[in-house]
Amino acid sequence: MAKNLTGTLPLVKGFVATAIAVICFGSNFVPVKKIDTGDGLFFQWIFCTAVWVVSLVIHLIQLCPKFWPLTMLGGFLWATGNVTVIPILKTIGLGMGALIWSTFSLLMGWASSRFGWFGLNVQTVPSPILNYIGTAMAALSAAILIFVKTENKEPPQEETSPLIQDKEMEKDKEMEKDKEIEKDKEVVALQATATKQGDTCWTDKLNPPQKKLVGCSLAMYAGLLYGSSFVPVLYIKNHAEKNETKFFGASQFDMDYVFAYCSGIILTSTVYFLIYCGVKKNKPCVYSTAVLPAFFSGLLWGIANGAWFLANYYLGAVITFPLITAGPSVISLTWGVFYFKEIKGSRNFVILGFVLAIALTGTILIGLSKVEGIV
Repeated sequence: MAKNLTGTLPLVKGFVATAIAVICFGSNFVPVKKIDTGDGLFFQWIFCTAVWVVSLVIHLIQLCPKFWPLTMLGGFLWATGNVTVIPILKTIGLGMGALIWSTFSLLMGWASSRFGWFGLNVQTVPSPILNYIGTAMAALSAAILIFVKTENKEPPQEETSPLIQDKEMEKDKEMEKDKEIEKDKEVVALQATATKQGDTCWTDKLNPPQKKLVGCSLAMYAGLLYGSSFVPVLYIKNHAEKNETKFFGASQFDMDYVFAYCSGIILTSTVYFLIYCGVKKNKPCVYSTAVLPAFFSGLLWGIANGAWFLANYYLGAVITFPLITAGPSVISLTWGVFYFKEIKGSRNFVILGFVLAIALTGTILIGLSKVEGIV
């Protein structure tokens, strides 16, 4: 039976879980920001492995609830959408790509729950008007970020040396320089080998208008898949009280579906990676330096995903989708401003301030739409 979650405590738990999801989703790519990930498919496989490990821990904590295979379809949809990330990066870049797919994911996830698409029950809120306005503002805040220009330049390295040096110090430094030169040669050789293995991407043959068209189309496609990935879980929960369906008696607690969902992710990712290895004639682009950062990045994403499932249980997808798909963009920009120093200039900071004001207002309205007696 569905549990009627009322009162302040469930709301607090839901919004805390939402905050964790937003922070971790917005930070999960920080560990690999300056790591060469090659063409990304090996990175995705390691990333998804870490995601599955997190889900396994959650599964064991939940005392191994029943595994519903249909839930894996959600993981398949997410992993299939995620495969398009590399062509998107090569055509329109991460900034525009992330804004497009997050906006479409937000709208798809919110609308499917709010209007009962794909056989789902309609999710209602006490104040639908506030929910509509807040969702629109969340989408708008993500769209405005496209006008923010970022810089991604490595800081210049300044060479300083003391005015007086003894001969031994000079010899030691010369030896260190020789070693560094040898290391540089090895790195260049490895990069050249990786380039030969990677060959040119099919997107390199496109002209600028074609790249924009392809990139935007793939980003919209990915967003729709991301936004649909929760549908199987919601479908099972909605049909758990119907005797005529095979899902009768299924759990209403969203966390019970995390393991099956992530199993779909790792299975799909593994299949795609094996196909990729076959296409590359067993010579995939593998960057060993990306293994640990990719795994840690996957751990953050897995934690965020688990928090999202928990937030769905307490708040409903009609509340969580606008918040958790738009919020990470703000967190990512915060990293860019204060840590990576990618964003500079008064114009960009004015836009960022405007975006934060809209996002915060939208978040407050979405939260208030869940409270009884507001409007």
